[in-house]
Amino acid sequence: MLKSRADAVFSVDLNCDMGEGMETDAAIFPFISSANIACGAHAGDLDVMRRTVELAIRHGVAIGAHPSYPDRAGFGRVDTLHEPVVAAELDALEDSLFAQLRLLDEVCKGLGVHLHHVKPHGALYNRAARDLEVASVIARVVAGFDSSLLLYGLSASLLEPAALRAGLRFVREVFADRSYRPDGSLTPRSEPGALIGDGAVAVAQVLKMVREGRGETVCLHGDGAHAVEFARLIHGALSAEAVRIAAPF
Repeated sequence: MLKSRADAVFSVDLNCDMGEGMETDAAIFPFISSANIACGAHAGDLDVMRRTVELAIRHGVAIGAHPSYPDRAGFGRVDTLHEPVVAAELDALEDSLFAQLRLLDEVCKGLGVHLHHVKPHGALYNRAARDLEVASVIARVVAGFDSSLLLYGLSASLLEPAALRAGLRFVREVFADRSYRPDGSLTPRSEPGALIGDGAVAVAQVLKMVREGRGETVCLHGDGAHAVEFARLIHGALSAEAVRIAAPF
């Protein structure tokens, strides 16, 4: 049984990327504690955002923004920045992120709820994990928009120091349905074995990372082929270990 120090109740967040046009969203919500909702740049639109926020409200799930590069054609999974990034690109990224947060925030306010966190999507998430300039732009945008928002990012990545410098609470994230390289980075989707397709493997990876204290939130992808199955299995496995599944605050 998993226990935190002093035998306090051990808890972990189970989050899922939502509002990306998947028909399985509604079936996943009962098993998660926070949702990262696409803000229209890589997927979703106002109607989808509204329906997804309504599902989150119905199930008591914390609502997060899931901004990305403005890249619907590539589903936000192509890094559109140069190496090294140039100032004009950073300015454009900052403007885009503000616009995306504002869009989802307006939907939330219209339904009487508030944003809880921000988690970058796809290639932007991966770039922020290793590029301090990009990470700093994301953290600055989030802090300027609402400094009470939590910032989710890859555990042990450069987004964490950027968040802390901006005065934000950083939530360390690990993945249920993605494999890792030995250095702790995610295996690129272009490489064999990047996506985990076996529920038992996913559960074992989650329990190992939670036991090791590697993350405060566990992510599974709503567009994954086994998303509903994995959500149910992971929720069940954590519950069986007396782990409380709850969003961080």
